[in-house]
Amino acid sequence: MEELVVLVNPDDAVLGLMEKQQAHINGLLHRAFSVFLFNSKGEMLLQKRAPGKYHSPNQWTNAVCSHPRIGETYLAGAQRRLKEELGIDAELSEKFNFIYKADVGGGLWEHELDHVFIGSYESDFNLNKEEVEEVRFISPEDLDKEISENPEHFTEWFKIILEEYKHHF
Repeated sequence: MEELVVLVNPDDAVLGLMEKQQAHINGLLHRAFSVFLFNSKGEMLLQKRAPGKYHSPNQWTNAVCSHPRIGETYLAGAQRRLKEELGIDAELSEKFNFIYKADVGGGLWEHELDHVFIGSYESDFNLNKEEVEEVRFISPEDLDKEISENPEHFTEWFKIILEEYKHHF
């Protein structure tokens, strides 16, 4: 099934639909969401993208990043992808949104109006191995250290979103 993204202007007005990979080739602004999950120790959940992903395979990123479907709210899309990728349900709250553009290599761009959600999670995962290789929790201090020592191990958009997240909290 062809996956479509919702193209928007900077005010989130819908301009149309486009096949996801084509939107990433063209670098066109589209709707997206990012989910940050934390455990009771304040550690952030990271997922390692599956090796078969068409861009940024085997890189660490936040719990979930994806795109809402046409007619789907950002929150509903985020909850859907938690289930599809990690096999979990979690209560989420939206914290902020912003626009960014990132070169993800291979002639592909992420240019997104990104709505950022946070939530808590403590239980087991049922990973979709086509999407996620593994998950782990990490302290903010250890995450900053890992990113500074090995930035290539992390997705470009995660590094951007993480910096934006820090400005809001």
